[in-house]
Amino acid sequence: MFGIVRPCTHRLSQGLKAEWMAHLCGLCLALRGDHGQFARVVTNYDGLIVSVLTDAQSGHTEDRRRTAGPCPLRGMRTASVAKGEGARLAASVSLVLASAKIRDHVADRNGLLRRRPIAAAARKVAAGWDRAGAGTGATLGFDTSVLVDAVDRQLGIEALAGPLTPLTTITEPTETATAAAFAHTAVLAGRPGNAAPLAEAGRLFGRLAHLLDAVEDRAADAAEGSWNPLTATGASVAQARRLCDDALHGIRLTLREVEFADSALVHVLLVHELRRSVDRAFGTAACSHTGNGVPGPYDDRSPHHGRPSPYGQPPEYGQVAAGGPYAHGPQHLNGRQNPYGKGPMPPGASGGGYGGGGDGGGSHFSHQPKKPRGFLAGCAVAIGLCCTCKLCCAKEYEGPWSRKKREGCCRDCDCCESCDCCDCCSCDC
Repeated sequence: MFGIVRPCTHRLSQGLKAEWMAHLCGLCLALRGDHGQFARVVTNYDGLIVSVLTDAQSGHTEDRRRTAGPCPLRGMRTASVAKGEGARLAASVSLVLASAKIRDHVADRNGLLRRRPIAAAARKVAAGWDRAGAGTGATLGFDTSVLVDAVDRQLGIEALAGPLTPLTTITEPTETATAAAFAHTAVLAGRPGNAAPLAEAGRLFGRLAHLLDAVEDRAADAAEGSWNPLTATGASVAQARRLCDDALHGIRLTLREVEFADSALVHVLLVHELRRSVDRAFGTAACSHTGNGVPGPYDDRSPHHGRPSPYGQPPEYGQVAAGGPYAHGPQHLNGRQNPYGKGPMPPGASGGGYGGGGDGGGSHFSHQPKKPRGFLAGCAVAIGLCCTCKLCCAKEYEGPWSRKKREGCCRDCDCCESCDCCDCCSCDC
């Protein structure tokens, strides 16, 4: 899965969560239906926005939904999923987007793609996805050559880019491709008047996608010696942030000009969640489960912009907290001492800390680490964690392969954070 709009489902109402999952599963099944099982690997969060836009303009009708069979990623439950032209257009766009991503990694010689045999195989896969996307697009009246041309031009633009080259010059091919995809949703929905504002929203969305990818990959690209727009042009992260903020504002304004039958999910994804995506990329947390709201290293705004954690800063390892549940610090135990506070251990309990494994007289960190699982066993456990939502909601779970203790990413999600990102509604996120 890839994409910049990755909403935490805890912030969605039950109805919007069901709608979002309907489009995500509909995209996955459209890829399988038209292009086989392997094509499902290109399912991505940004591609489903095309399906969401089509539905939002035409309205939710029974002929645009179908009941899908049990799936491991849904906990072996059936579900109502999106079908029809919107889902198929999303599949076509996703294939070309994935092809572009592969070609970009091959050109940058990232990771294993430095090796010629692997790079050659990747190019072959990308070319196949281009043809598959073009075939599906043609049945919907959408010419994917606009997308393929944008991919080809991107490589030439990057080769010529240098210091002082505007970032918008580098993002132009991506902007053109996403503008075409967004505009065609108006054609499929029978609302040609929406094509112009949606094309503008798509152009700005493409700019955001390109810039956020550059910001998030900057450190990794520098370590690998790969090409990065910010490094190549000498642009600062602050300049990229200003462009992203302008794009967010532009998308919000253009969406007001679009006639929707039901704009709720579109508004959540392209206004609220897109803003959070920018905050996440630049290190400014917008939801409590992603951090404590303290500005990150790329944030040039006021240090009081973020929302402080209600629990304050945790003590560094080895330090003793001034108060609270950890006020006594780590207890290096002797005999029957309780590792979680003062007083004796209960009868039959060991002094080894986390549920046994101790020697009765050592530190509570003296337990033996568990042996990592093999690849297939780890995959089975990972599927189980996904199906039971423990990856997201559990206070603590065991890593599927490493067996190390992990914390669920949404364990402390504040779902009642007041929305202040726009003035067109007064809703809770």
